[in-house]
Amino acid sequence: MKKNIHPKYYQAKVVCTSCGSEFLTGSTLKEIKVDTCSNCHPFYTGRQRFAQAQGRIEKFNKKYGIK
Repeated sequence: MKKNIHPKYYQAKVVCTSCGSEFLTGSTLKEIKVDTCSNCHPFYTGRQRFAQAQGRIEKFNKKYGIK
């Protein structure tokens, strides 16, 4: 690698602003703040709700007279 052209590489601390979870990764930044992480995201935790989609389907069927 050429000298003096690459950014510094740090052991970065990633902090989730939703749940406060922290973990380490490599980055050119010293600290990274994220809104949601795998500890609190509904897709990864299994707490994802499908009720909203069901309501939209019923509304569509009612609007167009589909039984």
